[in-house]
Amino acid sequence: MAAPPRLEQVITSLVEIFDEYASKTDKGKKCMLNKEELKEMLDKEVQCPELKGKISPEDIEKAMEVMDKNNDGEVDFKEFCKAVSCLAKCYYCKKQGKGGKRGKRKDGEQEDKRNDQLSNP
Repeated sequence: MAAPPRLEQVITSLVEIFDEYASKTDKGKKCMLNKEELKEMLDKEVQCPELKGKISPEDIEKAMEVMDKNNDGEVDFKEFCKAVSCLAKCYYCKKQGKGGKRGKRKDGEQEDKRNDQLSNP
């Protein structure tokens, strides 16, 4: 039997990984990851030396700061997806030897500076 398409594997893996680590929180509460759980998850789930070497602890710290919208020290699934996306962007930029680029959004405002902060610690 053929393996599922790669993007499908990525999507299902994100959900499964979040559920695995977030389930360590209080069972009665909405599933959340705190900073320590996020770091533990990334430490255990990111093993490739190339990737692990390009995502620094500072990148993880900044991703947590940027994605924790309500400053409660925890990230929900939506915030988690954004954090993973930011870490992927950091990896991509570093792999390409580029810093983050700012551009214009559709509404004409400058793109959020947080992406640059994550790409250029």
